[in-house]
Amino acid sequence: MTAEIIDGKSIAGEVRGQVAREVARLKAEHGLTPGLAVVLVGEDPASQVYVRSKGQQTVEVGMNSFEHKLDAGVSSEELYALIDRLNADPAVHGILVQFPVPDHLSETEIVSRIDPAKDVDGLHVENAGLLATGQKAMVSCTPLGCLMMLRRQLGSLSGLNAVVIGRSNLVGKPMAQLLLGESCTVTIAHSRTRDLPGVVRRADIVIAAVGRPQMVPGDWIKPGATVIDVGINRIAAPERGDGKTRLVGDVDFESAARVAGAITPVPGGVGPMTIACLLANTLTACCRANGLDEPEGLTV
Repeated sequence: MTAEIIDGKSIAGEVRGQVAREVARLKAEHGLTPGLAVVLVGEDPASQVYVRSKGQQTVEVGMNSFEHKLDAGVSSEELYALIDRLNADPAVHGILVQFPVPDHLSETEIVSRIDPAKDVDGLHVENAGLLATGQKAMVSCTPLGCLMMLRRQLGSLSGLNAVVIGRSNLVGKPMAQLLLGESCTVTIAHSRTRDLPGVVRRADIVIAAVGRPQMVPGDWIKPGATVIDVGINRIAAPERGDGKTRLVGDVDFESAARVAGAITPVPGGVGPMTIACLLANTLTACCRANGLDEPEGLTV
């Protein structure tokens, strides 16, 4: 069996297209332009690239992009004052502080400072609680993107066995809640799980989000299962002979692709969906803030 490749780039393009159409409609019918504010603290090169890409895509779909770049030594009081201003700004519908931040700043306290209605990363404890109790919430972008891909690939997920490998607040826990909402039977597996290979082999859906390169081999995968690889890991690539590295996921793609029914590649799978869902969340936040119907298919 050769797995079907789930093209995250293509699906993300479709999501951005839908967002752009909805933004144009909001402007034409209601005079509203969704706005996303991104705060970058420090000079981390990877974060700078990511923030630049977010800003570019925000503008491309017709939204307002507000970028705030702060020195690495900024005090928590200064950062909180900026977040407070963004919370109060009616032109800003989504706020994202790019992580990681310098060690003297608390990511937990930063997230708690953001208005939950503008928490487009879905990390605020209020949003986590709403999601856990089956209510409308801002949902973390990566799990939302995974769910969109699963829906497009499988249609109804009802009754399927799903295993989420990883229990982080950013991916593992919200992913499990989303799958429960789709009426899956869900297992959260992790480093202490007994007989992890056996647990994974029973799954119709495997979500790998542990941050360990190629941890999940093909012989863990149930024939025909759908595999969503959230991992992005950089490893040595001696076969290239140039001393450079390459990106791999948490799943050993080559062996898993011979068994699975469908699988996401790394790169080009989940990654593009994360930014697309950030834009979708900003649009959703704008609609909710103004008492308008949410765009179909872009939220849960």
